[in-house]
Amino acid sequence: MNIEEITKTTKNLNDTTKIILNILYTEKIISEQFGEILKPYDLSSEQYNVLRILRGQKGKPANMFLIQERMVAKKSNTTRLVDKLLLKSFVTRQVCPENRRKIEVSITQKGLDTLTELEPKVKKHEQSFVDNFSDDELQQLNYLLEKYRNI
Repeated sequence: MNIEEITKTTKNLNDTTKIILNILYTEKIISEQFGEILKPYDLSSEQYNVLRILRGQKGKPANMFLIQERMVAKKSNTTRLVDKLLLKSFVTRQVCPENRRKIEVSITQKGLDTLTELEPKVKKHEQSFVDNFSDDELQQLNYLLEKYRNI
């Protein structure tokens, strides 16, 4: 189904408008389906992103600046996200011994176990969007999206 049919547009859209609508609509579908995967774990996509960032630290704590810097959604309220993860026992938080103004966050075993359980579901979700693409098409799509984004 093309974007005109999805939006029930009766007039012809120019290519620029179609691109924007297609990207926004596709992102919405991906996000909604991803949200359904995370729902049973009481996680938002932003909280999931924080957990992945912390897992990538390989046991070393991360400060709030590092987490914020690596977030996909840069406008996320990192403190609020960490607070929610703390309440769910997915992370721990402590004051840095060298700099009391700095807060260090670490992922807990529960957080690691949750990511391990989610991983096959997330991979299946990601794969479902690329099954009808060749490797060359995937590389081209990534190239074009990066080119489009880096204006």
